[in-house]
Amino acid sequence: MSSEQPEVTTLVWRKSSYSGSNGGECVEVAFDGDRVLIRDSKYLRDPSNDPAKQPIIAQPADSWPAFLRLAAVGTAVQVPGLRSVEHHASGGLTITATDGTALTYTQSEWAAFTAGIKAGEFAAA
Repeated sequence: MSSEQPEVTTLVWRKSSYSGSNGGECVEVAFDGDRVLIRDSKYLRDPSNDPAKQPIIAQPADSWPAFLRLAAVGTAVQVPGLRSVEHHASGGLTITATDGTALTYTQSEWAAFTAGIKAGEFAAA
């Protein structure tokens, strides 16, 4: 996980309203003071995974607008804490933090997240 392990049990995690009502797999975001945390809901859907070890990427809140531009429209901007955003032929992508933490999303998961970005659902930290 990027930077120190946050106390994730007390945070309010949100997903895009475009993720569907069936509790589908999705990008989840939590605002934690000067950080914005990103995780993948698929991890917790597997009961054999330890919630305390869930991969989480922490972004500085002041770089969140740059991350949203990168995510929503692919704008080539440097985002502190990120090593890469790799787009896959399948339409999915992998976000990798500078510490090596990686989150991989399917095309539909990422499309739902970016639709939420464009609708302003993740604008304010």
